[in-house]
Amino acid sequence: MANKTTRPRLRSVAAQPVAALRRRAGSVWFLALIGCAMVLAAVMAVPRPAPVVPSGTVVVASLPFWNLGNGTATVVQNRTAVNEVSPWMYGLGDDGRLTIQYSPAQATEVAGHLQRLREAQIPIVPSLANITEGNWSYEPVARMLHDPELMRRHVFEIVELVKRENYAGIDIDYENLRAGDREQFTRFVTDLGRALHAEGKTLSVAVFAKTSDAGYDERNVAQDYAAIGQVADQVRLMGYDFHWGTSRPGPVAPVGWIRDVLSYATSVVPRERIVLGVPLYGYDWVDGQGTSVTWLQAFKLATEHKVPTFYDARTQSPWFAYTDAQGRRHEVWFENTASSKAKFEAARGSGIRGVYLWMYGYEDTGTWPELRASLPVTKSRGRNG
Repeated sequence: MANKTTRPRLRSVAAQPVAALRRRAGSVWFLALIGCAMVLAAVMAVPRPAPVVPSGTVVVASLPFWNLGNGTATVVQNRTAVNEVSPWMYGLGDDGRLTIQYSPAQATEVAGHLQRLREAQIPIVPSLANITEGNWSYEPVARMLHDPELMRRHVFEIVELVKRENYAGIDIDYENLRAGDREQFTRFVTDLGRALHAEGKTLSVAVFAKTSDAGYDERNVAQDYAAIGQVADQVRLMGYDFHWGTSRPGPVAPVGWIRDVLSYATSVVPRERIVLGVPLYGYDWVDGQGTSVTWLQAFKLATEHKVPTFYDARTQSPWFAYTDAQGRRHEVWFENTASSKAKFEAARGSGIRGVYLWMYGYEDTGTWPELRASLPVTKSRGRNG
């Protein structure tokens, strides 16, 4: 998931006035009818209950389609540390219809990886992003959000996908929305959540990390944490890209910022529905542009250029600098076991549901024992996936 609202108006079923009852002097039936009417009114006045969220820590492995093979192998090898997986592999066409992000030639390979995950009894909750032909696309989602008929069709297609493929649920990762989409996005996730729950499936929604309702731009305003938290089983905070590919160099997920994000999120969303996104990647900046790197790539770069790696204690982030063959200075900030552990501990200390790992590829192998120590999981049973 790449990181980069009017308070919810929850619908309540209003109690209807009780019809005037004929007086029946001395009849016990009169009192009985009044009692029944009062109970009925009380029941009808209760808003539709939010989804029942299972107890226990959740650790989700988020696998982008380009890392599905290595990611699947890693997850299966560390199955005692993970109890859900989200392959990031569905997108949207220009017409708003669901598409796959990998090529048709990869279909057999992808099916094989998913089967390995099923055999490992790890529930699959795939991610659906507003990616169109490889790029983030606003228009298909915008048309759907502002057209009731398109929204109904979209909800139906998502639920049918989940049922057809026997997934445990769906993860919605619709990014770069605008402030004017806030109410419609809330309506969409509300309708989708109800439809999925009716089928015994779950809904996760990825949201931009922010420290206030407004956040820092329109993308934040469009996502109403409080409203989403009422209908989603998991509210997935994208706790990464504090610095990104076109920003100045710096830590991807400084722990102080993570704590601030968690502080705000837990003030408006039930803690048992919050899942923190933890990055397992970094960036190599040169000439004002950052390129994504895995932990292994960062390790190799530091080794090849014979430069020391530093650890910034304030942000809990490793980094180093080197000069390439063209004489250009590079600055690399990435994630390793120590930096990931700091975020695992922040998640545990905040009392939230758990974490999801954005597995770009070839993470620090020491991450897994630290994950098990910080956030031990209970394996899910009897769920679709």
